[in-house]
Amino acid sequence: MASPDHTALCVDFGSTFTKASLVDLDEGRIVASASHPTTIPDPVVGGDVLDGYAACRAALQSRDPRAGSAEVLACSSAGGGLRIAVVGNEELVTAEAGRRVALSSGGKVVAVHSLASRVPESALERTLRHTAPDVVLLTGGTDGGNAESVVSGARGLVAAGWAGPVVVAGSRDARDEVGALLADGGAPYVLAENVVPRIGVLAPESARAAIREMFLAHVIGGKHLSASDDFQAMVRGATPDVVLTGVELLARGLDDDRPGAGDVAVVDVGGATTDVHSVVSLDPETVPDAGGGLSREVVAVTPVTRTVEGDLGMRWSALSTVEAAGLSDLAAEASRRKDQPGYLPEDDRQAEIDEQIARAAVGLALRRHAGRSRVVVSPEGRVVERSGKDLREIDLLIGSGGVLRNGRPGVADRVLGGSVGPDLEGGWQLPRAPRVVVDHDYALCAIGLLAGPHPRAAYDLSRRLAESHLPGK
Repeated sequence: MASPDHTALCVDFGSTFTKASLVDLDEGRIVASASHPTTIPDPVVGGDVLDGYAACRAALQSRDPRAGSAEVLACSSAGGGLRIAVVGNEELVTAEAGRRVALSSGGKVVAVHSLASRVPESALERTLRHTAPDVVLLTGGTDGGNAESVVSGARGLVAAGWAGPVVVAGSRDARDEVGALLADGGAPYVLAENVVPRIGVLAPESARAAIREMFLAHVIGGKHLSASDDFQAMVRGATPDVVLTGVELLARGLDDDRPGAGDVAVVDVGGATTDVHSVVSLDPETVPDAGGGLSREVVAVTPVTRTVEGDLGMRWSALSTVEAAGLSDLAAEASRRKDQPGYLPEDDRQAEIDEQIARAAVGLALRRHAGRSRVVVSPEGRVVERSGKDLREIDLLIGSGGVLRNGRPGVADRVLGGSVGPDLEGGWQLPRAPRVVVDHDYALCAIGLLAGPHPRAAYDLSRRLAESHLPGK
């Protein structure tokens, strides 16, 4: 229920900073924002993740008294976020499908274990112990096909001593047996629909919802970030999952009278990762399952997609970013940023170096997400072979991340420009002529948090973002 003064406080407990925005629900507008370093509890000095939140709320209340009584909606990636291990049968099919579902659910995929690989049974136990996931996503088999693979996975988890949360998203025919095995092993589980009901089809929504359920029920409290029950009560999901929900609402709108912005892609440049979210209406002529085109993808492309590039970022991953981009002249500066993740540019030269690193991260992340199209000769003649997500016709490209929000005038053109245009070489399926905006107010997170309880306010806020202009435009 909304607060009496029709405001909501949207909070992101981030890995580095806790960010809070006060939203006027009647106007669908962010009226004030604040941030504070995230206060992770320390075994020596103590502390509580809500300490940083309290500092944000106090700062907002000094600017707008309504912040003191506003309804609180929150998401979290604090304490390492949501760590997911995927256990599947064939690595190129169900394990890959599980990996994609895990990413779209806002998780960091820490392991992908293929049951069909020639490894000893003890390998699964070692993988789980070494990667310490919060949730295991168990996949395997098509509906009406081989049900034994997902049953074998459940047996393997029990034998490995896994007693953490499990989301089962494999063959429908094995649900009862898998559930019984996990219950006997003491692992809490949720049964979701099969992520690969038949070959060539990816159905992520049920598993995505189940992972969200497990995150809220078992992960948030299990990280012991706060001694208060208030933290668990206010968190609605993992931050990347909430942001993707915001992108979906922005792209699709609410109904015929409140349409969305069309096909949308978001590139978020962080210190450790660069994430790309996209919501795109798929062309049936390019979808193999619909009878069109060729694809090198063994798992179908879905309209809603998120990819995370863990080697691309502005600080912790700066060195691997410049190495991947072939920018050897920036190696020393990138190494400095890796060693000093809190570094802020002190002059124009250092700001320009930050922009070069960001441009490299954006270009590589978008290319990995979008893939390529090329003409090949097949038994059917000359056809177009595609890989990845085709972003060429998207209507809106949104840039996010501190380097874009806090950069010098024109930073978006310099950072995003190399990945936009009709004449890019290499067959990359990159945006040709989108509108480009920057999420200066971190609105996508607030849109995602508001989408469920306050859809009208979320929609109004999404329109403000979609219709915003870059400085100087």
